[in-house]
Amino acid sequence: MAKIVVINGTPSLVSRINAVIEYAEKALGSKGFEVERINVAELPPEDLIHTKFESEAIVKANGLVAEADALIVVSPVYKASYTGVLKTFLDLVPQKGLAGKIVLPLFMGGSLAHLLTIDYALKPVLSVLGARHILGGVYAVDSQVVRNDAGAVEIAEELRLRLDSALGEFAEETELKAGRKARD
Repeated sequence: MAKIVVINGTPSLVSRINAVIEYAEKALGSKGFEVERINVAELPPEDLIHTKFESEAIVKANGLVAEADALIVVSPVYKASYTGVLKTFLDLVPQKGLAGKIVLPLFMGGSLAHLLTIDYALKPVLSVLGARHILGGVYAVDSQVVRNDAGAVEIAEELRLRLDSALGEFAEETELKAGRKARD
């Protein structure tokens, strides 16, 4: 079965966007996909900042990207762009490291004012890295992912429906690609 890697670009591992990631991982896992995650915030900061391409952690993360049939790129939106920690990792991906990959962006911001961040900030960088099949993505607003009184995170129905649609298209495209790859 096809392999999907989630690149989690949030600097906080307790961020509400992790509920969106877990939702996506569960949905794709139930369809039989092998799903792995790179939490960029867990990579050694000095390797990211000093662009240590040869670092064991960076080599391993880039290996996961290379082996993936498809990627989900996740980030909260800060100051009208994706996170710096995500950018530092993308700077370490080989020049054409996303060639042949299907990519689904999942972003979350404070308001709809930054809805086009995926199109104007992320997609050009993904294109430079060789990605040619970048799906429209899902942009969520913070108010659609909330903690309830018990501390559990709840995803609004409207966002779940958009995620289901995007993940369905992503799964279908990834299965088609995996089928073509198997025939070659």
